[in-house]
Amino acid sequence: MGYWIANAVDADDVPISIFIEGACIARIVRGESVDVDNDGIDAQGWLLAPGLIDVHTHMRDPGYTHKEDVRSGAQAAARGGFTTIACMPNTQPPLDDVAVLHALQERIDREACVRVLPYACMTRGSHGVQLTDFAALRRAGAFAFTDDGVGVQSAARMFEAMQRAAMLGVSIVAHCEDESLAMPKERAITQGAYAQKHGHMGIPNVSEAVHVARDVLLAEATGVHYHVCHVSTAQSVDVIRQAKARGVRVSAEVCPHHLLLCEDDIPDVWDNNWKMNPPLRSRADVDALIAGVTDGTIDCFATDHAPHTEAEKARSMIDSPFGIVGLETAFPLLYTHFVRTGIWTLPFLLARWTRVPAALFDLPFGVLEEGCFADVALIDTRETRTIDPQTFASKGRNTPFSGWACQGWPVATIVGGRVVWARDGGVRGGER
Repeated sequence: MGYWIANAVDADDVPISIFIEGACIARIVRGESVDVDNDGIDAQGWLLAPGLIDVHTHMRDPGYTHKEDVRSGAQAAARGGFTTIACMPNTQPPLDDVAVLHALQERIDREACVRVLPYACMTRGSHGVQLTDFAALRRAGAFAFTDDGVGVQSAARMFEAMQRAAMLGVSIVAHCEDESLAMPKERAITQGAYAQKHGHMGIPNVSEAVHVARDVLLAEATGVHYHVCHVSTAQSVDVIRQAKARGVRVSAEVCPHHLLLCEDDIPDVWDNNWKMNPPLRSRADVDALIAGVTDGTIDCFATDHAPHTEAEKARSMIDSPFGIVGLETAFPLLYTHFVRTGIWTLPFLLARWTRVPAALFDLPFGVLEEGCFADVALIDTRETRTIDPQTFASKGRNTPFSGWACQGWPVATIVGGRVVWARDGGVRGGER
């Protein structure tokens, strides 16, 4: 038995209604209104979008569930309009073993209200020395391979990892950071004006770009799909642009915070909610990132959702962990500051949260078409609300965006035809 989501609008502001049967979209009606019964959803002119996809999140499960777990992270994703997320393997124990991956998948199946796709480590413990068993981990359900959180320091090890991944037809996803240049354990912010003014050591742009440049050459040699995490510098954008022009199978993501904030925005009185890796860079870097998204050099968005406890973030600048949360605020922030301002169109923004990452990683999601999975986000583009970390579903409250007023807030999230979250209980229908 199915139900209608009726009287919404699509990204082009055309009236749209869809009939969901089972897990799929059975029918789409455009340009006219549809009457709904008590089992349907009257969307009241809300935006009907494909469920958003985030290929870079941290669920902290197993081992760090005081920060986040599969259940709370998935709930945060649903509240942000995300129906599919991929979680990084820097857990404890790390996702470098088939048994650990299987145990996590069982928790996902039992506790997650959205699709959670686990990465596996490239190297044992993400230490950059011994490669994991790619074939076994892939068979066990690994989404792709990454040592996110640390860059693979050995070019030889990265080359071997890419060769293995290419043979399996799976992606290599990289946190790009040369530790001989960055020394991230001793530094917290970018090497720029803020660091100089306050007498801090900084992380230089080149520490990221050097690894990107190295890796695109290795990807070119192996033919693997190589994806760059959280690009933050103008130099990295230039390297990726040149590699794409040569036909290298390279893609890249950028986070909302690197598009909206720069070192000039950091308060003089330091707050560790501004500490993230990569760090906030210069205004020129932000401009280069926006240009990179606009011309297609940067393919998609990702949150790098990285929850930590308030106690951890209350430590000193050096001792506190890197990272901010992002799942519940990502779409409203980008919609408000890029669509409402006319920099990008709504279809352009949505594509980079949906069909583009789906295509990059060969996922059968991210589109609204008859016969496709009924993964849907209903979004109210008219209401203005203020970001309040105390209302987050995530266990993490660590964000520099507290108090920002935004439009484009999700109202309901539907995964495989099932309503998994509805704001204020204001949506009926589709419950299973």
